[in-house]
Amino acid sequence: MKGAVLFSSRYGSTEQYAQWIAEATSLPVFNVDEARVELAEFDFLVLGSPVVYYKPMFRRWVKRNLDDILARPTVFFSVSGAGAGPKLDRWMANSLPASFMSHVTHMALRGRQDPSELNAFDRTMLIIAGLFNPDRKAAKQEMRGFDFMDKGRIRPIVEKIRKLQA
Repeated sequence: MKGAVLFSSRYGSTEQYAQWIAEATSLPVFNVDEARVELAEFDFLVLGSPVVYYKPMFRRWVKRNLDDILARPTVFFSVSGAGAGPKLDRWMANSLPASFMSHVTHMALRGRQDPSELNAFDRTMLIIAGLFNPDRKAAKQEMRGFDFMDKGRIRPIVEKIRKLQA
């Protein structure tokens, strides 16, 4: 089966994971914000998006391409500071079509945030979010940054892709 890795990225974490997945599987990789890709050319899709302000950044792209996505097996990886769990599940359910979420295999990856690389608006919003976050450990990470990037975390995604390729 022929597949592709398609991603959207803001500060580079999602792009790095997409590149690692592409290298491990020999799949072509495309940034959906820069390239027009005919999804019908592929038998399966691997989609990646950062979570920005509690929403996957590529949610509008998903809605525009929903029929093509639902027509083939799809692995979706989200990248954020939050790990897998009810909070992230709620963000996805509130932002993406229910048909998309019930169709995809969703895998949550944790990313990187360096406050010095953020634009002024994003930096300010993270400081505000940190001030109001009741989880003090997460609040410090929001304000000071974090780096949870780990190439080993792509292993379950690569395994799923290999099953699709078989």
